[in-house]
Amino acid sequence: MQHITAQELAQWLTDSSKKPPLLLDVREPGEYETCHIEGAQLMPMQTVPVRLNELDEDATIVCICHHGGRSMQVAHFLEHRGYSKVINLTGGVHAWAQQVDPAMPTY
Repeated sequence: MQHITAQELAQWLTDSSKKPPLLLDVREPGEYETCHIEGAQLMPMQTVPVRLNELDEDATIVCICHHGGRSMQVAHFLEHRGYSKVINLTGGVHAWAQQVDPAMPTY
């Protein structure tokens, strides 16, 4: 599994020469409402197995959670289901708020 830092992801998202990844936020709805990275798709961790058909197997998927633990579990799950371009956001939205968007609420 690949990992990406918040700063690396921010650079990727602003680079118009690169195709943007699918940002898959696996937190719960209340967490997502508190804060999220713009453009992230909410798919709570527990729903991923039944919603796999919503994910493009050819897409690059960056899994996101609060600190990176749940997203790592989802990334492993996706890899075992044949998704080959899965990346975990190290430190999750907490790292994003600290390193990229200090105006983002934290919890």
